[in-house]
Amino acid sequence: MQDELTFAGAVVVAGGLGKRMGRPKQMLPLAGRPVLLRAVQALAKVPCIKQIVVVTAPENREILKKHFPQISFAQPGAMRLASVISGVAALDPRAQAVAVHDGARPLVDPQAVARCLRRGFEEGAAVLAVPVKDTVKQVRAGAVERTLERSSLWAAQTPQCYRADILRRALDKFAHLQDATDESQLVERLGVSVKIEPSDYKNLKITTPEDLVMAEAFLTAGACQRTGFGFDLHRLVQGRRFIIGGVEIPHKKGFAGHSDGDVVLHAVCDAALGAVCLGEIGLLFPPTDPSIEGIDSQKIAKSVLELLRKHHARIVHIDATLVTQEPKISPHYAAVRASLARIFEIDEKDVSFKSKSHEHVGEIGRGEAAMCHAVATLLIGEEK
Repeated sequence: MQDELTFAGAVVVAGGLGKRMGRPKQMLPLAGRPVLLRAVQALAKVPCIKQIVVVTAPENREILKKHFPQISFAQPGAMRLASVISGVAALDPRAQAVAVHDGARPLVDPQAVARCLRRGFEEGAAVLAVPVKDTVKQVRAGAVERTLERSSLWAAQTPQCYRADILRRALDKFAHLQDATDESQLVERLGVSVKIEPSDYKNLKITTPEDLVMAEAFLTAGACQRTGFGFDLHRLVQGRRFIIGGVEIPHKKGFAGHSDGDVVLHAVCDAALGAVCLGEIGLLFPPTDPSIEGIDSQKIAKSVLELLRKHHARIVHIDATLVTQEPKISPHYAAVRASLARIFEIDEKDVSFKSKSHEHVGEIGRGEAAMCHAVATLLIGEEK
């Protein structure tokens, strides 16, 4: 055995159906990101983990690939053990140690993972665990048979970490034990002592709706909400496209401007920047810069989102009102809401979009211009 752990692999098991949750839990949104994505992000912060294999259905993979292009995938099995075997088979043979983690544990501490991997590598097997806080009763036929000694009870978590050769040996020998709820049971059957590495109670498993509420509370503790206001106005001229919120609407005129003139995206971006006191989009994309002439406003929105992330902020609600005499906007409400939700990476239920006419008053009333007012609420300072 090598003395130094330089190459560890992680297998993230995320093939469950979420029966107790009522739907698959791994892709449920948790403080703006899927549960599974948060679990993978935590493992990616561990320096010795050089490969992450996510065992999940194909439909869950696209969003992970977007954030982690080098990630590997394996097909889930009917039971957890089959999924673990599938994931381990996809690991690089160079892996000296393996961390097996539940995709439904999004709040695991990367430092705890590193400690557990080191101990598993050095001693053969180690699992993250916490002391049981409640008194535990052993029950038979609806009646208490005995009370267990709480001081000796620990609740096992994940990841569970092993020297790669030991885990592979256990999986090969006991692959028939499909009802095993974790792989450490199989390692114990080999006669290998499984060590306990203390964890924390935040590393909960999302199993019921209440767990999701608790996890969200952990993530947002200490965060605050701020609201910003945005406004934009553009002239309407012949020969330009009429684009609002990333949706092109057929019209005889379109927005004049250095960009594509999308007043809705511009107003929402300014509102978001205002909530974190970062000015307005003209400072990021000055209209005097010839290199960005005609720029797609969705690229502007993407840059604003990246800036918000650097300031530990994310948009949680948008309310935008377009003011235009023509064309009629109401038939496009649903399309614009869906587009805004996609562009700003929030749930569509948290996006409001509407339009008003200008009652034929002024330039807007004559169809010479259109404007948008927007309000964006951000959550700032949540745990990342």
